[in-house]
Amino acid sequence: MARSEPLPGLRLDKRHFNALDLSRLVAACAVLFWHYQHFFVPPVDYGYQVDRVALTPLYHPLRWLFDYGHVAVQYFWAVSGFVFAHVYLADAQARGRFWLARFARLWPLHLLTLVLVAVLQATYTGINGTAFIYHQQDLKHFLLSLPLAHYWGWQTNQSFNGPSWSLSTEILAYLAFWLLLPALRRLPVLLALPVAALALGAFFLGAPNEPVLTCIGFFFGGVATYGLVLRLRLGPVALLAMAALAVGLAFYAQLAFHSLDATTLAGTFAALFAMLAVDLADRRDVLKIGRQLGDASYGIYLWHFPLQIMLVLVIDATLRSRAIASQPAFLAFFVGLATLAGFASHRWIERPAQKAIQRLAGRIRSPRAAAA
Repeated sequence: MARSEPLPGLRLDKRHFNALDLSRLVAACAVLFWHYQHFFVPPVDYGYQVDRVALTPLYHPLRWLFDYGHVAVQYFWAVSGFVFAHVYLADAQARGRFWLARFARLWPLHLLTLVLVAVLQATYTGINGTAFIYHQQDLKHFLLSLPLAHYWGWQTNQSFNGPSWSLSTEILAYLAFWLLLPALRRLPVLLALPVAALALGAFFLGAPNEPVLTCIGFFFGGVATYGLVLRLRLGPVALLAMAALAVGLAFYAQLAFHSLDATTLAGTFAALFAMLAVDLADRRDVLKIGRQLGDASYGIYLWHFPLQIMLVLVIDATLRSRAIASQPAFLAFFVGLATLAGFASHRWIERPAQKAIQRLAGRIRSPRAAAA
């Protein structure tokens, strides 16, 4: 299907947001540090608490990453909202090709890692009598995982390739975006901002399905950010001022309320505003390498848990002690291995699969178009 001319007034002049892409790589690596504690979880059922201070290498200089690396997931959601607004608001044919593009981008690697983790978990369970970290390894959760519906509220807990829970919630944010897209073109801020506020307000009030609410809230916060930059023509100075204000709000939320959720909310958008300021200031695309580096983030995110199970199986079978994971060299090895897997995955799995699905869809579509 040929690309149509973009709808006027709905796309920023900046074609690529290289600093944002680079920040996605950093965010994916932050999740690796949070999940590094998995190496120290013995074969137990639930509720095992890892002493990160005693066991984790380089804990003190990297404390924030080991203790709060998981908040990078919220940043991913906000960046996704911004990028979707940039890609789809001005695309007159977006609703027709939206789901094929999402399927081709997300599902092949998700399916591959889902099946691989199922095999690895069966191996680990056969040896130890219990699963590794994520214990819902049953048919129900596998079937829910296939269409990325495994964290919509029907689950007992995280299952199989556990980090994919955030992709599952994001599918519902995509659905809301797709449904609201025609209205978002007319009111990108006045619609996205209330949706974000309602979802996050419901979360802070303790409504059920908190992961779904936070995902929708952060995602539409990203959409609203794009609308603000687009409509108000915000530049680097204004965005840096907004980032500084958000940082102040983050400190206030932590000091006054000791609320990690409120701090995360303010901090997430502080980072988003700051990265946008860098991108808008980078008129000559000096940071264009960020585009290629950011491509690895999805693979890093989905491959790091299967790699952990593989490494644990090897360590348990050979060394019979996971003390090696307390060595800085092993931390560097794991982060480097996951990062290399992300780049390799994008080049040799994700992109080829994406192109193959698009080609197949084109072949199916062509006879139908000719018949019509």
